[in-house]
Amino acid sequence: MLQTGQGFPVKTSLYRHQLKACAIAEKVFKPPDGGGVALLMEMGTGKTLTSIAIVGQLWKEQRIRKTLIVAPLSILGVWEEEFLKFAAFGYELTVLAGSLVRKAETIRNATSPSLQVLVVNYESAWRLENELLHWRPDCIIADECHKIKTHNARASKTMHKLGTAAKYRLALTGTVITNKPIDVFSQYKFADPSVFGGSFYLFRNRYFDMTGYGKYTPVMKQAMETEFTQRLHSIAFRATKAECLDLPDTTDVIQRVDLEPSALRAYRQLVKDSYTELQDGAVTVTNVLTRLLRLSQLTGGFLSSDEDPRPEQVSSAKLDALEEVLESVDGQKLVIIARFLPEIRAIEQMLTRKGIRYAIIHGGVTDRAEQVTAFQTDPTVQVFIGQIATAGLGITLTAASTMVFYSLDYSMSNYEQTKARIHRVGQRHPCTYIHLVAKGTVDEQVLKALKDKADLAKTLVDDCRAGRNPFDPYRRMYAAGNDV
Repeated sequence: MLQTGQGFPVKTSLYRHQLKACAIAEKVFKPPDGGGVALLMEMGTGKTLTSIAIVGQLWKEQRIRKTLIVAPLSILGVWEEEFLKFAAFGYELTVLAGSLVRKAETIRNATSPSLQVLVVNYESAWRLENELLHWRPDCIIADECHKIKTHNARASKTMHKLGTAAKYRLALTGTVITNKPIDVFSQYKFADPSVFGGSFYLFRNRYFDMTGYGKYTPVMKQAMETEFTQRLHSIAFRATKAECLDLPDTTDVIQRVDLEPSALRAYRQLVKDSYTELQDGAVTVTNVLTRLLRLSQLTGGFLSSDEDPRPEQVSSAKLDALEEVLESVDGQKLVIIARFLPEIRAIEQMLTRKGIRYAIIHGGVTDRAEQVTAFQTDPTVQVFIGQIATAGLGITLTAASTMVFYSLDYSMSNYEQTKARIHRVGQRHPCTYIHLVAKGTVDEQVLKALKDKADLAKTLVDDCRAGRNPFDPYRRMYAAGNDV
């Protein structure tokens, strides 16, 4: 049986709420039948670590050999990093990448004497349905499973089929009900179809009245609320940051984002051009930071030139990742910090498109106090957007306990002061800081320097004077002239 103490094959101690989640898994995953568990754990409460502990114990007890993890594209790398950080058992993890043909070949060749783990995004999963079914995973994890809330979407149908074929299933989300209670059906059909049945229409007719114009609006039948709630929690564990009193005050999450191929090519060319320009001129702090600025603008999605200073959008990777974060915070208030105005305008447009009200402070905003008050006191204002250079001082944003750093400047003072906007007197919940970092770019160098309290400018100048490209985190991979 799954252990409910600290005997899990992970490299850290679990918090009380994580142990309770494992106890739910112990209860549901009774041999020989297996089953499904819904971990309804808010961002920052450690549902990934909890899942690794459960999967590791199942492997330790020789109950599984293959695990499939399906997640949104922007967080595939998080699983790779968390396994590396926490798994204290033998495993071989592969993030499916490349063309569909390459991914299919990877699936066919995925064998290992250790626990074999494949990680894939939802879009690819339904396109590779046959290959994944043939691979026959023993355990499937659906991360951010609200992505399959629409029961008749292709990704949802694939997850239902895969779930039926797997012995153990974990559905992970902080927000199982994103807009309306009817959303739970598809997610639970994956986790355990016996909870709400296999027919959407029977489920809908049992628990909801269809109202409004055209009878398209589901309203929960009052007489069925108790049964609905009891069934919802029959295989579930719910954890909010407010309830997890033993959580640390702050948690840092690094969410690496893959730039699109075209944006990555533009970035690599800019790296080479910037280094060439530095070699042809004086290597000074000003010159280095000027070129670093353009690279940072590109990782945020925009690029301008000397000929045309108007920014051109070259990537939406971070914006897409931010949209997924918004879906995962379960209607809680969120602070978004960005450095550049084109990024802020793009974030505004995305929120407006989604019908999300927001407050905002940047260099051109004059009613700062009114913006802060609206965010702090108006429950309909869900998001605060702040420019790091102008919103990091003199304001309190404790209505939120989660902050997303869309982009960063190079000032340690700005970084620490901005983090303190939510982590201060009046905050009642543990705080989570999510850093959106474009993988393999200067974003990683900037964040590392801030966290290590290092002098970024001096480090880059020293690199350049030593004959190294200061903007290239992969320089050692092709120091001999190999292209990336």
